[in-house]
Amino acid sequence: MKKYYLSFIIAGLTFSGIHAQETTVDDALRYAVENLTGSARFRGMSGAFGAIGGDLSAMNQNPAGSLFFNNNYATVTGSINNIKNSSLYNGTRTNETDSSLDLNQAGVVFVFNEGSGKTDWKKIALAFNYENANNLNNSIFSAGTNQYNSIGNYFVNQANANGGIPLELLTLQPGETFFQLYDYLGTLPDSSYPNVSGFQAQQAFLGYTAYIFDSTSPNTYTSNVPGGAHYAQESYLTSTGYNGKITGNFATQYKDILFLGLNLNAHFSDYVRTTSLYEQNDSPSTVKVSSIEFDNQLHTYGSGFSFNLGAIVKIVPQFRVGVAYESPTWYRFTDELTQYVKATSIDGSQTFTDVADPQITNVYAPYKIQTPAKWTGSAAYLFGKKGLLSIDVSTKDYSTTRFKPKNEYPYGGINGLNHNMSTNLDNAIEVRVGGEYKIKQVSLRGGYHFDQSPYKVDQTFGDLTGYSGGIGYTFGENRLDLAYSYEHRNMNQALISSGMPDPARISRYNNNIVISYSINF
Repeated sequence: MKKYYLSFIIAGLTFSGIHAQETTVDDALRYAVENLTGSARFRGMSGAFGAIGGDLSAMNQNPAGSLFFNNNYATVTGSINNIKNSSLYNGTRTNETDSSLDLNQAGVVFVFNEGSGKTDWKKIALAFNYENANNLNNSIFSAGTNQYNSIGNYFVNQANANGGIPLELLTLQPGETFFQLYDYLGTLPDSSYPNVSGFQAQQAFLGYTAYIFDSTSPNTYTSNVPGGAHYAQESYLTSTGYNGKITGNFATQYKDILFLGLNLNAHFSDYVRTTSLYEQNDSPSTVKVSSIEFDNQLHTYGSGFSFNLGAIVKIVPQFRVGVAYESPTWYRFTDELTQYVKATSIDGSQTFTDVADPQITNVYAPYKIQTPAKWTGSAAYLFGKKGLLSIDVSTKDYSTTRFKPKNEYPYGGINGLNHNMSTNLDNAIEVRVGGEYKIKQVSLRGGYHFDQSPYKVDQTFGDLTGYSGGIGYTFGENRLDLAYSYEHRNMNQALISSGMPDPARISRYNNNIVISYSINF
């Protein structure tokens, strides 16, 4: 068996303009699916504020809610976030926990009352609010024994896809360096190779360099990982980052009946996901790939824009209804990706380590994501100054989520992804129910929320169920609020995007403690 030892260290090099990395539906849902965030009062009632208002985070549900402040008002919020992921992979259960501190909300509202009596438009509110709309810190560890599929299948699939990558593309020519070939592959396709994408070619080249597969003909490849073995596999995924949102709000009140509001939202996101896959097999073969390590770090950053419109009608002093529209968010993102592959091979009595480590950051062409619009209907009943009950029902059609890259993927990949979302995603319902009871200066709160899966078949990404509770204390012009919220969702987590159809089953438990300080001024 012909064998090569190869380990390249080429540091600090970056190139751009290549076709996008392998994007999935999960990348879109990271921005389309909302989390319950905001102030402690808002979270304590599970966000059921669409017809209540009077809270800076409530503007996200209905921008008319800023009119229910009687004075200028400011709130700042911090939170402790804890996520536990229980993973079941091929019969083996593992657990991983991630905790973080976050200054997740800060805002202010200015109230202007019309005191002349010359118009029926009684009040104007101007507000500005920042929220971390989604804390992206997370850790998932999965481990188990796979009896059918090796990580090596991923690289073989990339090499054989779309008629196979020509062997000449994966072979170093005399005088050519690893970096030069890797750089060139990133620019594909061109007129000579119209069916080969740059990302696909780079993945194949990494696998070929690490001797994970070999060629049987100029366009056909077979794995060097032995079949029929038990593959002990581990996957460790960590992510850090946030989806932030800055909101400018304008609202106006007609008599004491109709309340209208508008939000303009600037979104910004920074996300880093690091994945490390390891596999070792127990094949008795004396000629084989015995272990594989495959590491990736993806950095996604960008910004976006959206707007909200809302109205609240006071039917009677005790009963209010509201309706709100949230536009799609139009994001523009850039991806940066670094990769590392190492494989250990046995050839008779000799052991070889092959490393493909370009130490290069791939900077991909910018692309766009359009998340779905959202409609919310709300109702609230107030028991004088003693308390209230509130319910919000929202609907969002996830099948309208779209990728819109600046440069189209080759061979219609992005069209296939959008078609996949149109076919498999569905309209989803979100229900939030909350209540508050006041005892002098103390407010007791509780809530429940349910988010339906964005999928037609929810095995991939299940429904979310959450509960919350909180307490508030008013002293002078100030108020201190504390809330606890719990959420649970089941989902599938693929260890790798192709070649291994058996995902890990993840049970995710979110526990959050939130504290807010508010002041009238």
